[in-house]
Amino acid sequence: MDRNSVKWWGPIPAIVTPFDDRGAIDERLLARNIDILMSKGATGIVIGGCTGEFWAMSMEERVALFRMGVKAMAGRGFVIAGSGAVRVEDAIALTRAAHDAGCDGGLVLPPYFVKLNDDEIFAHYEALSRAVDGPVMLYNIPGNAVNALSPALVRRLADLDCIVGVKESSGDWNNYYATAIAVQDRLRVFCGPSSVFGVPAVQAGADGVIDCFPNMWAPGCLDLYYAARDGKIEEARRLQETGVRLTTLFTSGGRTLYPATKAAMDMLGLPGGKLRPPLRPLSGEPLAGLRQGLIDLGLLAGDVPAARRTAA
Repeated sequence: MDRNSVKWWGPIPAIVTPFDDRGAIDERLLARNIDILMSKGATGIVIGGCTGEFWAMSMEERVALFRMGVKAMAGRGFVIAGSGAVRVEDAIALTRAAHDAGCDGGLVLPPYFVKLNDDEIFAHYEALSRAVDGPVMLYNIPGNAVNALSPALVRRLADLDCIVGVKESSGDWNNYYATAIAVQDRLRVFCGPSSVFGVPAVQAGADGVIDCFPNMWAPGCLDLYYAARDGKIEEARRLQETGVRLTTLFTSGGRTLYPATKAAMDMLGLPGGKLRPPLRPLSGEPLAGLRQGLIDLGLLAGDVPAARRTAA
């Protein structure tokens, strides 16, 4: 397999996993979010990734989530499932389960927490490739996983049969661009922090963008891809500026990305659902600052209640 084995492209939201008041996955809100995103220009989704709080779910819940995503998508686009794990046995089981559930591929980050060298990371993916039949996208997010997939290591990993793409979420433009140069002839390359430099990534030939912001900023974050692809320079510049400002807003003033994403969805009446521990909902000044920031960006009307939970 290689990049030509799949047809993944375009703006792909990394969707939230909505939990209900009891802490269970809310399938109804999940389906509603997918409906909204597909209607606004998404080409597919990543389900159960970092934005999807995979680390707060059991293996059984993650597999159930894969099935829910495929059911809700109903053939309108592709579903890529976050199937990474520290133990290679678990990564294999989750990736097989994703393919069996009808997902179009697995998104697999390297083992996390324990610091590994490149040979150890390569061995993890090599064992995975020998054990699964469907396509896999590499996931480089060293800020969360500790272990980084350098451009040189991604070039090695591209030789493995199941690897067809890479989501480059290092947040480092130089690392992103070096990775693209190294493997774009063999792998589909997706820009992770499209809110920060998605426009230049698409202009440089990225196959698509994968980001959490479409959950609360659509079609804006989806249009960022299309504007860059279609040479609409001024629109692309404006959308990129908004993306950068949103990124700063969501990661400053006592806020972190995932709680801020769901809080913003609440304010906008979107189906974000609740968080799972260890995450906690925003409150006090971080919540008030988020609301004011969204108003300043023109994404929220000033008279909208600060924590309007969708009843849909």
